Amino acid sequence: MAEQNKDRLHIRLHVYDEEIEVVINREDEEYYRSAAKLITERYNGYAQRFKGRKTDHTIALMTLVDIALTYQKERASNDTLPYDNVLARLTSEIEAVLGEQKT
Repeated sequence: MAEQNKDRLHIRLHVYDEEIEVVINREDEEYYRSAAKLITERYNGYAQRFKGRKTDHTIALMTLVDIALTYQKERASNDTLPYDNVLARLTSEIEAVLGEQKT
């Protein structure tokens, strides 16, 4: 149990206008801090453009959609399945040709 606690870290994150306390895996601290900064920057951008015209809730949702869209685009660009399929097909064709040459 004590070893588990060494791997966990209690931190405070400043996200937009709030302090959030979280318990995280120690190795993820940099990611949490970076995520909090990203959220704050994106929220501030939307707040500057839409404050007074949109509710805080709507601005928060716009921020979430913006970040989720970035994530989805990045995830799609890292999809290796099409390449894996082409490589598998090419490998089987090469093996078939090599197999024919042996006989």
